[in-house]
Amino acid sequence: MQALVGKVPSLQELQNLASKHPNLVIVPLEVSNPASIKAAAATVEKHLGGSGLNLLINNAGILKINSLANETLEDMRQIYTTNTIGPLLIGQAFLPLLKKAAQGSPGSALSCSKAAIVNISSSGGCISAPLGWDLMQIVSYRCSKAALNMLTKCQSLGYREHGILCVALHPGWVQTDMGSAAGHQPPVTVDASIQGMLKVLSSLSEKDTGTFLDWEGKVVPW
Repeated sequence: MQALVGKVPSLQELQNLASKHPNLVIVPLEVSNPASIKAAAATVEKHLGGSGLNLLINNAGILKINSLANETLEDMRQIYTTNTIGPLLIGQAFLPLLKKAAQGSPGSALSCSKAAIVNISSSGGCISAPLGWDLMQIVSYRCSKAALNMLTKCQSLGYREHGILCVALHPGWVQTDMGSAAGHQPPVTVDASIQGMLKVLSSLSEKDTGTFLDWEGKVVPW
């Protein structure tokens, strides 16, 4: 079973999608609420019926158009809670199910079909190459994604012994509400980003755990 964990733009859109695909189960989850995370993990476990969870994608993310001069404690805390702490707690809550999936594939190499955590990151969090600084400073967002990249590295080190692959994935600057928040037209369409990421996920292997890749499979600098 695969689970896409993240905030959604429209519950109605998801319900419409679920009505067309009976195997799609919608599980409510607020990533900033530990009790909600635990409840979601318990619900997923029930639906799995004794099987493990092969793929966990942490996709929830928020952004505020703040400059270095007007960044605030409140905004920094809120964005870190969703973008960085949420994936940490979700990884912890779903770890038993991921471990069960990995144990169900003894001897096989790391992959998304065995057990994997994919954290949706951003090249905006690159320390060596901070993309788009002149367009958007978005300090709290950049810091949270840089921290998410380190979390991904830590998860890859801590969960490797359980047979779980962990990777950070940059989806591109995508034409979404968030991507267009600063009034600029992003270059990557939603379809191109999704198709690219699906191709990357299908090809991930042992050598990729703990790395930072983009939707085309290219290595993104830390």
